[in-house]
Amino acid sequence: MGIYLSAPKTEKVSEDGENDRLRYGLSSMQGWRATMEDAHAAYPDLDRSTSFFGVYDGHGGKVVAKFCAKYLHQQVLKHEAYLAGDLGTSVQNSFLRMDEMMRGQRGWRELAILGDKMDKFSGMIEGLIWSPKGSEVNDHIDDWLSEEGPHSDYHGPNSGSTACVAIIQNNQVVVANAGDSRCVMCKKGQAYNLSEDHKPDLELEKERILKAGGFIQFGRVNGSLNLARAIGDVEFKQNKSLPADKQIVTANPDIKTVELCDDDEFLVLACDGIWDCMTSQQLVDYVREQLKTESKLSAVCERVFDRCLAPSAGGEGCDNMTMILVQFKKPVDLDASVGEKIQKEQPLSSDQRSERETDRSSVETESK
Repeated sequence: MGIYLSAPKTEKVSEDGENDRLRYGLSSMQGWRATMEDAHAAYPDLDRSTSFFGVYDGHGGKVVAKFCAKYLHQQVLKHEAYLAGDLGTSVQNSFLRMDEMMRGQRGWRELAILGDKMDKFSGMIEGLIWSPKGSEVNDHIDDWLSEEGPHSDYHGPNSGSTACVAIIQNNQVVVANAGDSRCVMCKKGQAYNLSEDHKPDLELEKERILKAGGFIQFGRVNGSLNLARAIGDVEFKQNKSLPADKQIVTANPDIKTVELCDDDEFLVLACDGIWDCMTSQQLVDYVREQLKTESKLSAVCERVFDRCLAPSAGGEGCDNMTMILVQFKKPVDLDASVGEKIQKEQPLSSDQRSERETDRSSVETESK
């Protein structure tokens, strides 16, 4: 079997949910690809004031995407910077922590459990379609204690994954991205990218790749990987004289923080299977049009897939597709509402009654 099927798998795995701050819908579809390598995480109530959404697009297998979907949000929640209110630092460290956790005996064992099979020569593991539900973060946070054993020299998988996450806390959105999955905000109908696609030909990425001893050929890192940042891909992170953020390929994310306002309508997180087919503005326009008649957000995601799916194998529209749509609920101005109610219910003073009677008499006189 090649990289494409003889007919696309159009069955979709979808989910919807909401809380008092937002509602969301998500979906994923294998499409023409021979295997499904995307994963996702959606926790509208990571804690009382925080929501977490992430898309993970695997390459060379799905196991690293699975690993991130299971553990990355847990690491954000348990980091000391998160407890101190520093979301940016906590999510940055959590991205880098994924690479650390996948090394050694426990990392090897966990990857083997998440995957169906392991190629002992390449360290590449592949798996079937999977959802992270079942490892609920609010019930238990895995401390991931270090272990020694026969595989303690395991350096991690040669497969990898992008990671694009949005953390919504109170009135703030923090987006962290490594790879070419993308987060887009719709503000009064206008699309605003909250992440940058990390392609090897970007000047900043190219400079790091070359300094670390890599090269770019045919638009790919060392002629093979068409991403400049990713979690996993240990073969590109072997320079022991360089820190994690300076390796040929790094898991170090770009981080962008924005304050929510009344103009913000919705947020989209999606893998490149979508962005290969639609620009950010095209997707925002399409979603807004669909929301006029469709209230179920996962159904909107499904329609995007159907629109992007190629009629035949090869080229754009043939990749796995995953999309999360987050719609913000407009806050109720309780203070204003209470104030108006008080004004309506407040009894009039004798002076106020006298003024109203005088005004009424004036109006009656003028009408005569």
